[in-house]
Amino acid sequence: MKELARKHSTVSPCAACKLLRRRCTQDCIFAPHFPADEPHKFANVHKVFGASNVSKLLQEIAVQHRGDAVSSLVYEANARVRDPVYGCVAAISTLHRQIQALQAQLAMAQAQMVHLRMSHAASLARAGLGHSPMGAGSTSTGSSSMSPTHNQLLEEPDTTVNAKPVFALDMVALDQTNLESEPPIWSF
Repeated sequence: MKELARKHSTVSPCAACKLLRRRCTQDCIFAPHFPADEPHKFANVHKVFGASNVSKLLQEIAVQHRGDAVSSLVYEANARVRDPVYGCVAAISTLHRQIQALQAQLAMAQAQMVHLRMSHAASLARAGLGHSPMGAGSTSTGSSSMSPTHNQLLEEPDTTVNAKPVFALDMVALDQTNLESEPPIWSF
């Protein structure tokens, strides 16, 4: 009996039981997820969600999914401690703005690629090399698959150095310098 008591006293309680100042049992629901060497994890989770709520939540979740739930709770609690107003929504909002900015950059790069391909195809057509931008093998001035603008370019080669592009592309440049200073706007 004394050996069992001694054995139990040498095992350090989990971070949750240490913070709550209670004895950590072998079937403690917090012990697998909040080790004694990481007390800050449970401290923030307890501060934001409460130990009772976390205990109820973990009991309702299947054992194999508890680790993921605890990771999520720790992340959300840490975010809420850093930013009490927005919490993890601030991080999500920042990532959302970054995605929008990168999508705009991608669209501009794709539009620029199309513009360069079309101007290259037009210059080849003016030079008489017969390369069609639509992928047709040979060109003829009477081809019905070509646009009227392309046919005009083939019939009347432009001799000026600064030739106009075949297609006029409208691009919008976004000012992305102040994206981080704006408050997050959500629309669902």
